[in-house]
Amino acid sequence: MATKTKASTTVRNSNRKKTGYILSDQDQTDEIVKRVKRAHGQLGAVARMLEEGRTCDEIVTQMAAVTKAVNTAAFALISANLKECVEAGRPDAKAITTNLQKLFNTLV
Repeated sequence: MATKTKASTTVRNSNRKKTGYILSDQDQTDEIVKRVKRAHGQLGAVARMLEEGRTCDEIVTQMAAVTKAVNTAAFALISANLKECVEAGRPDAKAITTNLQKLFNTLV
C-alpha cells in the first residue's frame, strides 16, 4: 500500500515505513533526465564496442564515462531534492534529509 501527497510519498512494506521526496522542479527534472539519457547512450556504446571487439582500454574508458554520468545524475537528484525539502520547511524534513544522506552515502 502506498499513499501519495503533493511532493512526497510514504511507502509501507511489511513493517518498514519509507519516506521519500518527489522532485517538483521541472527544470531540474529535465536536466537529470538528459543526463540519464546520455548515460543510456554511452552504455549502448559499451555494448557495441564489446560486440565489435574493441580494446579493453577503449571499453573501460567508455565505462568510466557511463559511471560518471550516472553518478552525476544521482548527485544532482539528491542535491535538488535536499534543496527543495529544506526550503519548503516541511515537518518531515529531518526524516527526508536523513534518507537523502543515506542515498548520498551509497554513491561514495
